[in-house]
Amino acid sequence: METTVKLYSLPYRSIKTYAATILFIAGNIILPQLFHLIPQGGITWLPIYFFTLIGAYKYGWRVGLLTAIASPLINSWLFGMPAVAVLPAILLKSGLLACIAGLAAQHFHKITLLILLGVVLSYQILGTLGEWLINRDFYLAIQDFRIGIPGMLLQIFGGYFFIKYLIRK
Repeated sequence: METTVKLYSLPYRSIKTYAATILFIAGNIILPQLFHLIPQGGITWLPIYFFTLIGAYKYGWRVGLLTAIASPLINSWLFGMPAVAVLPAILLKSGLLACIAGLAAQHFHKITLLILLGVVLSYQILGTLGEWLINRDFYLAIQDFRIGIPGMLLQIFGGYFFIKYLIRK
């Protein structure tokens, strides 16, 4: 499935960058709270990454990176989740996701399920390697691949639907 959508690369000097970022941060605060109502919902559905992907793909890596950094920090500060001990790994993966998604959108100028699959696998593989280096625990590092497959699928299919149908402009 392929569709052309209007994609942006907003600069840091634009008020639109910060307005979009605030909306995506809000989404990354609300969505994890909903999924945390489900036992192991956070580690299964990986909701902290969802709006980072959408923001970076639709509005560029800058919006994505601001969302990627602020969302986990605010969630941890307000709700204690993610736990401070896992923040480095989550910030690494969030940052990778923002950069990879933004660059993919800029390069391809369209959205497809295959491109989003590549984005999600890229940030997860690189993030897993980084998490392994940070924690020195391979079993912990591959947690997203052991438990988080539903979340990765949500990012691919949900992200595609959200970008293609809900925020076309």
